[in-house]
Amino acid sequence: MQIIFIHIILTLFLIIFVKKIFMKIILSRKGFDSKFGGMASPIFPDGTLLSLPIPSNDDVKFSELKWAEKNYLDLIQELNPKSSLNSLSTCHLDPDLRRSTIPRPDGWTSAFGQTGSALSELRKHNISVGDIFLFFGWFKNTEFINGKLKYQGKDLHVIYGYLQVGEIIESQLNIPNHLIHHPHANEEKYKNAWNNKSNAIFIPSNNLSLNPNLAGSGTFKFNQKLVLTKDGYSRSRWEFPQEMYGIPVSHNPNGWKENYFQSAAIGQEFVIEGLPPVIDWVKSIFKSSKIDF
Repeated sequence: MQIIFIHIILTLFLIIFVKKIFMKIILSRKGFDSKFGGMASPIFPDGTLLSLPIPSNDDVKFSELKWAEKNYLDLIQELNPKSSLNSLSTCHLDPDLRRSTIPRPDGWTSAFGQTGSALSELRKHNISVGDIFLFFGWFKNTEFINGKLKYQGKDLHVIYGYLQVGEIIESQLNIPNHLIHHPHANEEKYKNAWNNKSNAIFIPSNNLSLNPNLAGSGTFKFNQKLVLTKDGYSRSRWEFPQEMYGIPVSHNPNGWKENYFQSAAIGQEFVIEGLPPVIDWVKSIFKSSKIDF
């Protein structure tokens, strides 16, 4: 325990004196959860990680979103026949990472919006151009049984997508035409937030700085490296490389336990200083993962 304590102290010391040097990594919780949607997003048999956007009063209907030959509403009802969602149910398509989800205007690019206290959390940590969002959520494996998609296995927190910040739009006047349909560009819904400077849209860089052969945003095909949940534990208990032990994660900087990291139950944006062990971990994710645009 003494060695662990010394490691934590040295880590904190390093963060204080070099925090302006390193990029930041943001673990961003998105998609269906126990309160919004009430079911896990599916890991399809082919490895597709399909994050289900939370129900909302936005303009896009679940039935308008496509994956393969089915729409999201059909998939949800197939996996959960008791779902209360119907043909009129709308959703908050954000982050919007997958081009094939819905017809796109010319020049479309992926984007991620944030507002309110979650945006304040990002600003508190000075999130800026070059920082990387790793989007994660509640997922569960699925299999086709008698022609129907069924859940199989355990509930997991899984990283499903990424976006390296290339630009931050903080004024409604700066929204490009190809993003006017993004939910955070909605003038009626976010008028007060724009006026109060409590709304922002993050646009990806052209390429990923950690691997210039990759685009600045995308979604992953499933592999074990993307699973945050420690094997045999509840989904909120995460496993990181031992070298990351003690590096604070916002919302619960003291969440490090002997065998796992206990993530905070409440919160969307979990910021980690991009110290060398963190960047090595992120690089290993991209090295081992297939990107699914």
